[in-house]
Amino acid sequence: PKYIAPLLGSFNIVCLAVRNSDWVTNVFGGSEANEGMGLLSFGLDWASKSLELSLFRESYVGWAINYIILPLVYYRNVWHSKNFPFISQNCSVIENGTIYDQTLILNPDFSLNRTAFEIVGQPWQSGSIVIRHLGINLSIGEYHITVRRFLCVTSIFLRIYIQPPGKLINDPHYSKMRVTLSIIFTVPLWWYSSIAIGGMLPWQSVISLVDRYFSPSALPWWALILALLFSIIILPFYGAMNAIFAWIPNMTSLFQIIAAALIPGSSQANMYFELYSSRSLTQAAAMLSDLKLGQYTKLPPRVTFIVQIVGTVVGALLNYVIMQTIVDNERSILLSNKGTRIWSGRQIQTFNADAVLWGALGKEIYGPNGPYFIVPLGIVLGLELPVIPWLIYQKYGWKWLRYVNTAILASNIGTLAGGTNGYINTWMAIGLTSHFYIRKYRAGWFRKYNYLFGAGIDGGAQIFVFIFSFALAGAGGVTVPFPEWALNPAGNADYCKVAGS
Repeated sequence: PKYIAPLLGSFNIVCLAVRNSDWVTNVFGGSEANEGMGLLSFGLDWASKSLELSLFRESYVGWAINYIILPLVYYRNVWHSKNFPFISQNCSVIENGTIYDQTLILNPDFSLNRTAFEIVGQPWQSGSIVIRHLGINLSIGEYHITVRRFLCVTSIFLRIYIQPPGKLINDPHYSKMRVTLSIIFTVPLWWYSSIAIGGMLPWQSVISLVDRYFSPSALPWWALILALLFSIIILPFYGAMNAIFAWIPNMTSLFQIIAAALIPGSSQANMYFELYSSRSLTQAAAMLSDLKLGQYTKLPPRVTFIVQIVGTVVGALLNYVIMQTIVDNERSILLSNKGTRIWSGRQIQTFNADAVLWGALGKEIYGPNGPYFIVPLGIVLGLELPVIPWLIYQKYGWKWLRYVNTAILASNIGTLAGGTNGYINTWMAIGLTSHFYIRKYRAGWFRKYNYLFGAGIDGGAQIFVFIFSFALAGAGGVTVPFPEWALNPAGNADYCKVAGS
């Protein structure tokens, strides 16, 4: 419905009733990019939903906190929030909230020009995105999960690698997999070692050196090695959390803080460091997930390996071509604060703003005398956050508190600070229906059809989105708008007021 009847993608009775209020738009709007938080919105656009949603009570609580804390920060004018759009990922000028021209304070090599910075003044961010960064850092700081998983993962590694030759792993699931693995050849360890060494040393080094000397990245060779080593060290814990909780933390802020400390004053070096550390970590975790899926479905290991390598190469090329095409054709929209119901530069803007703020201005913005010192301090505060449910449990003895994962809760604080949020309530309803009612009272149907049904609809929706984006939505250079009618109005699709109009 996003093309023919976008109102059905985010229907909100409050927006229909009150069409001239910025406050209503900020809180209840959710059909357009960066419109609002989407409270009480419901939609039928499957491209934004999935039956794979896990029943995390902590996620729902985190989303509920958004509805309280984001308006509170904005309307109490914390960090001068009312000077800027309610939701925005760009750096802004404090006087009028327009997009900050970062080229005025950066040298040609994207390092900080301190003289120009003192003249122009510092960039600011919307209060909502500051809360988003704070939530991520609180989640990173909650070390109790990492410690517990460290003990678990360490014991697993010891059982696998430090044991007498020929002794089988005492794992019932792995034993069943051996029925298949004994028939077909497994992937030798040296295959993976070759890929790791071949990717990390010659190719990675060549690419990085080209970046450094032909398109300077300002990233020293030793920083590149450190970035990759950090990914290798964190991966076991990162993957363990994904396997056990079906959730992985956002580690981007941690790598940006490390880069800001190692290579201060360079936005481009910070961006490259985060790229080689955080992105390689997520890609490695995705590969492990595919390996796990291949084992569960009894696919031949060597087939899984080959498909992964081919998919990586083909996927990288396709992603590059598609990204370049979309950026060339929708550049003005991707740079704007708001975007549209189809296109949004949220991720690109966040990537750019973080590189400038952490890389070039880390000390000025996030240091003890900076306006957003609370953001890096969130990692320290996160260390104590699990103590709160523990203290309540000690006093009242509520057993359910023993299973509260405060890291997941904190990671969802601020998640509504961007994108189209009109699907959130529908997402929650589908998740509760699927993982609570159907799983509990229709267990047979759930096991047989839930994920198969979800995967089928998800796959169909994604194929349609791909075709629609290039054929009608402008990714291929031609935009074919659908005629305006009741379910496709001008302005915001949910009839909320266009903010600032």
